[in-house]
Amino acid sequence: MEYVSTRNKNLRVSAAKAIAMGIAPDGGLFCPTEFPRLSHDEFVQLMRMDYKQRAAMILGKFLTDFTAEELQHFTEQAYADEKFGGKDTVPVVSLAADVHMLELWHGPTCAFKDMALQMLPHLLTASLKKTGEPRTCCILVATSGDTGKAALEGFADVPGTKIMVYYPVDGVSPMQKLQMVTQQGENVEVVAIKGNFDDAQSAVKCIFTDKETAKRLDEHGLMFSSANSINWGRLAPQIAYYVSAYCDLLGAGKIQHGQTVNVCVPTGNFGNILAAYIAKQMGVPLGKLICASNQNNVLTDFFAQGGVYDRNRPFYTTDSPSMDILISSNLERLLFFLSGQNDVMVKEKMDALARDGRYDVSDTLGAQLAADFAAGFCDDTQTAQTIKKIFDEQKYLCDTHTAVAVHVCEQYRAQSGDHAPVIVASTASPFKFCKPVAAALGHPIDTDGTEQLAALEAVSGCKAPEPLAALGAKTPRFDRVVDKADILSTLDLLL
Repeated sequence: MEYVSTRNKNLRVSAAKAIAMGIAPDGGLFCPTEFPRLSHDEFVQLMRMDYKQRAAMILGKFLTDFTAEELQHFTEQAYADEKFGGKDTVPVVSLAADVHMLELWHGPTCAFKDMALQMLPHLLTASLKKTGEPRTCCILVATSGDTGKAALEGFADVPGTKIMVYYPVDGVSPMQKLQMVTQQGENVEVVAIKGNFDDAQSAVKCIFTDKETAKRLDEHGLMFSSANSINWGRLAPQIAYYVSAYCDLLGAGKIQHGQTVNVCVPTGNFGNILAAYIAKQMGVPLGKLICASNQNNVLTDFFAQGGVYDRNRPFYTTDSPSMDILISSNLERLLFFLSGQNDVMVKEKMDALARDGRYDVSDTLGAQLAADFAAGFCDDTQTAQTIKKIFDEQKYLCDTHTAVAVHVCEQYRAQSGDHAPVIVASTASPFKFCKPVAAALGHPIDTDGTEQLAALEAVSGCKAPEPLAALGAKTPRFDRVVDKADILSTLDLLL
């Protein structure tokens, strides 16, 4: 399996090289040249496996320069029982006979990003060795909340790496901020920027493609890579949990062999739902992929308008901050896949996005988008109403992002009449967003820090995850705040 840039398919590299580089030199994203298919016999094998074995098997289809033994070793370490609260790494909890919550937040930082970012350090360090890279790898991460902590947790004190995380100073939840600024590790740095997530993400992408900066780091024996989902090593592990969820529903007798299941994913950067699309291309019987957005509904409009992407709109700071994004990076990969790897077209669209903040695709491509995807959005009021409704009716407590997905899923079903079974990606523990969740239940919280956890426990009767409860004993280490225009200067911290 080789990988090519979305903006130049003549640039071909191995999986290890794609993971080590993070992003292509031309600013494109690395993509596999084909989608491997799962045979009937392989589905039978997957049914008998635990999550670690399933993840290793799926990764092996894409990362062909890694051995099966390597990948199995990596998944055993990444998804160790003590990290994920037991052997059931990604539980599927049924809210109704045909609505199933895929809980992706039982890892060490209580968000779905753990599913990839506990795995990426193993893949990246192995990739550096396979490619003969002698330099220290500097990982730059822009985060809207969850990626930052998950990346810090995954890479803390990993030999041969340094990691710098940028987050919008007013764009993450108090619990997300506390998780990041208390992070331990000799090789970690955390910086807040005066701006939003898109500002941080754009700045990081510019750093990656700045030749003078790369030369400067090289002189110090350093190189760049990424832990954002622009890195294929971040995205590939996410494919496995959609395959696993389908297997679990089959095993529980909730669906029949070959039955089509829809998937609804709350997403801003489009990586999590793109992983579901790839699982579908591998032969998993997934039907409509329902893209759920918050008030920053650029993706909703993109699908509703047949492929018109326009980020020229107000940016909203919402109660679901991990989706407060107007530039959805992984949409670039989807355009590449759907267009038959038309790298010239993709580069034109990405240049237009950078220049004008807008692009539109052909009618043919728009029709292809509509065939696989549906979309909807949910504002903060609807999010709160959904949290309360689910709790009152099901005694199930969900976070603000998951509530967005549930609302959009209900909206899609009512409008389309499509009542196929659905997997809803539950992306974070509700205790990462204590204040809006408690307010939704009718019990506003006026405390800060970890006192919020006890307050939400009291009103919900649910127990806070141990990794969050342990934050109360930790001391903040990082308080640096910079203007978005000064991000480049922060690289001195890595030297």
